[in-house]
Amino acid sequence: MILRLVRYTSVLLLSFTASVTMAIEEPDFTVIAQVDGVEYRQYAPYLLAETLIEGESDRNDAANEGFSRLFKYISGANSVQTKIAMTAPVQQTPSRKIAMTAPVQETSTPAGWKIAFVVPSEFTIDTVPLPTNPQLSIREVPGEIFAVITYSGRWTDRNLATHSSELLDKLQQARITVQGEIISAAYNSPFALPFLRRNEVMVKVDRVPNT
Repeated sequence: MILRLVRYTSVLLLSFTASVTMAIEEPDFTVIAQVDGVEYRQYAPYLLAETLIEGESDRNDAANEGFSRLFKYISGANSVQTKIAMTAPVQQTPSRKIAMTAPVQETSTPAGWKIAFVVPSEFTIDTVPLPTNPQLSIREVPGEIFAVITYSGRWTDRNLATHSSELLDKLQQARITVQGEIISAAYNSPFALPFLRRNEVMVKVDRVPNT
């Protein structure tokens, strides 16, 4: 258990240096409504680097493996052998860069856990370095509407379940149709104070409530 937690936090620390002194790029979105504690966002199209962890029931173990694969990708395991420094944003040497973005996303699906991060906006589907690991892929995500609840505290199973239920209950009350699985998003290093952390649960929806 201790070894697992050390590995888990080590990968996260490299991926999420706190953005107090250095900004980390986030996906582009516009807030189009705020109703009953739920924020509705229109996201611009973006690219995701993602991996599917199959056959793993433990969420933390799945996250460890997913973060490890993604970290290797931005550290040079890609088609142009990009080298980057272990800071945030991480830098490529000498002429290109793949910066770590926020948040890292985690999604439970019937096939397993999907771990992903948004590819920096400087890349297009034609220019993004491709992963050398066949277990990673680059996916184009169209502009979509997401319903989001933001909360502080640790990125735990209990917090995820509590806020996921809250989000789904509020969407049901507003008669909003959910169009996918709940996505859990973390923005901070695990060494950040819990009350200063930014976490989110989000899900694709068909529309915003009538206001």
